[in-house]
Amino acid sequence: MLNERFSKTTSLLLVATFALAFAGTVSAADPLPIGTDGLPEFLEGDTLATMTFFLFFIGYISMGAAFVFFMSERGNVAPQYRTTMTISALIVGIAAFHYYYMRGVYADFGVVSIEYRYMDWIITVPLMALKFPSLIGKDAITDTKVAGLGFTGICFTGALIMVGFGYAGEAGLMNGLAALVIGGAGWAMIIVATGTPWTSGLGVDNSKIAPELMWSANALRWFIVVGWVIYPLGYLFSPEVNLLEGNQEAMAVAYNIADIINKIGFGVVAWMGAKKATEALAASE
Repeated sequence: MLNERFSKTTSLLLVATFALAFAGTVSAADPLPIGTDGLPEFLEGDTLATMTFFLFFIGYISMGAAFVFFMSERGNVAPQYRTTMTISALIVGIAAFHYYYMRGVYADFGVVSIEYRYMDWIITVPLMALKFPSLIGKDAITDTKVAGLGFTGICFTGALIMVGFGYAGEAGLMNGLAALVIGGAGWAMIIVATGTPWTSGLGVDNSKIAPELMWSANALRWFIVVGWVIYPLGYLFSPEVNLLEGNQEAMAVAYNIADIINKIGFGVVAWMGAKKATEALAASE
């Protein structure tokens, strides 16, 4: 009962914090004109720009809703899976905050902010890697090390390489193709550590994953192996990278869809596994 009350209180405090942060945000001076329909004037007649705007809007609303859901469900899973629910809530909560700002920048100035995007990713991508061991349990994580790095070290280093070089390419700090290749190596590090839907990872022993968690573990791998493919596709449209015809809206649409699918989906399948494992524990008592 005490844990349930604590979870609900924590959820309310965090929701209130986000609400106050959103309410207190003031747009910068001299925004673009507003049309007769109440939307930014530059959207009129531009389908891709309109899609971009609404995906930013859908992004922060859906991430915020997912945050409330994961925090509400935290008290409905066994104690050993509550960390997983907390991480899930943090990922979408942080993303909702950044999406609110990205939508504001785009609505006011017609600019897709890569700075807010990468501020979000530099926090949430390592958290997504951390969620895997929190769900399957420490017993399923092997002691294998590469260059002195264990499972967590490989995943965090891979995430930092992937995000860091992605930003370097999009900010024009280095050649865009070289940044894509090196960033892809970071992604490969995470895949090697966590495994694929068909194989154990270097840092994961499938035989030690509880049967009721196996589906969720493989679903998380599907997101990493397949769902994350959308990000490099969006990167190709980055105006600064210039690997394809630069188009900030095409880039933003790909990134927004990828974030909504992967961040919320990542949390949902982890929640499903935690619920199933909690039911199995209850049945065995």
